[in-house]
Amino acid sequence: MKNIKMKKVVLLFIIALTITSCQNGSEKVSITAAGATFPLPFYTLVFKKYTAESGILLTYGGIGSGGGIRSLTDRVVDFGATDAFLSDEKAASLPAEIVHIPTCIGAVVIAYNLPGVENLKLSNSLLESIFMGKITNWNNPAIAAENTGVSFPDMEISFIHRSDGSGTTYIFSDYMSKISTNWETMIGRGKSLKWPVGMGAKGNPGVAGIIKQTKGSIGYIGSEFAFSKNISFALVQNSSGNFIKPNLKSISASAQGDIPVDTRVMLSNSSDPNAYPISGFTWLILYKEQSYKGRSLKQAQETLNFLHWIVGEDAQAIAQQVHYAPLPEKAVEHAKQILKSVNYKGSPLLK
Repeated sequence: MKNIKMKKVVLLFIIALTITSCQNGSEKVSITAAGATFPLPFYTLVFKKYTAESGILLTYGGIGSGGGIRSLTDRVVDFGATDAFLSDEKAASLPAEIVHIPTCIGAVVIAYNLPGVENLKLSNSLLESIFMGKITNWNNPAIAAENTGVSFPDMEISFIHRSDGSGTTYIFSDYMSKISTNWETMIGRGKSLKWPVGMGAKGNPGVAGIIKQTKGSIGYIGSEFAFSKNISFALVQNSSGNFIKPNLKSISASAQGDIPVDTRVMLSNSSDPNAYPISGFTWLILYKEQSYKGRSLKQAQETLNFLHWIVGEDAQAIAQQVHYAPLPEKAVEHAKQILKSVNYKGSPLLK
C-alpha cells in the first residue's frame, strides 16, 4: 500500500514538474520537416548548423516535393518543402491557409554520362527531340551539328527521369513547356508526368546514381548532385540564344526580374542574356495560423525563429558553399514580411 501511495506521489510530482517547466518556457522543442530533394544538400547543412547554435533539434526527410505537401496536408510536419509553388486551387485544398517562404535558388542541370564528351551543348530543339524520344542515338547528325568537332559514339540514349512526385520535375517541365509547344501540348508541366520514354528513379540521388553508373544516359537533376558526384552536365541554350553553364552567377541572373510579394514565381527561361535557363526558387511552406493540432506557442515560435534565420545572411552564405544561389534582396524582404503575417491564435509570432 505504501508503494502504491508513493508511486502516486511521484506521478503527481512529475506531472506538476512538467506543467511548471512548460509554463517557465523550458518545454523541449524539436522541428520536423520533409519534402524536396532538390535543396537537400543545403538543408542538411543549415539544419545541422542551426541545431548546433540553438539547441533546437531539426530533422528533414528528403521525400520529394509531393511527399512534403502531403506531409503538411496531414499535419505531421512543422513545414513542408517544395520546388513547385502551390497554385491557388491546390492551396485551397489544404486544411488551412498556407504561406510560401523561398530559401535559395537552384539549377536543374542536364546531366549525362558520355566518356570523352565534355561541354555538351543542347539547344531547345535537341532537348525536345531527346526527351520526347525523337532522337534515340548519340551519333545523330542533329547533335553533332550543335557540337562542332565533337565525336559522338554509336550508342543508344538512355533517358532517366524522376519516378516520384518532384519539384525538380516541375521546374524542368515548366522550362520545357516554355520552349516547346509540342512538349506543352503532349506532356505539359507537373510534379509527376506521363513520360513517353525513359526509366524512372526516386529522388535526385536516385537519378544521379543511375546516370553515374550508366554510359549513354542523360537526365535532369539538381545541380549540387551533379557537382558532388562529378557527373558531366550540358550547356543549355537560354532565351537569348546563348549556351550557358550553370554556376552561381548564371543561376543568380535568373532572378533579376520582378518578384511578386507572395514569391510564387517560376524563374525558368529568364530573359536575362546571362541567365542559366533551368533555374528556380525552392520554398518552405507552412500554415499561416500555427495554433493547430495541439501545437504549443513555443513550438510555433521556434519554427518561425528558424524560418527567419534561414533567409538571413548566415544561412544564405551557406547556400553558396553547396552551389545554390542566395536569395536576391527583394525575395528576402518579401519572405520576412510573409513571416510577420504568420500568427498564433491571431497574434503575430514575429514583430
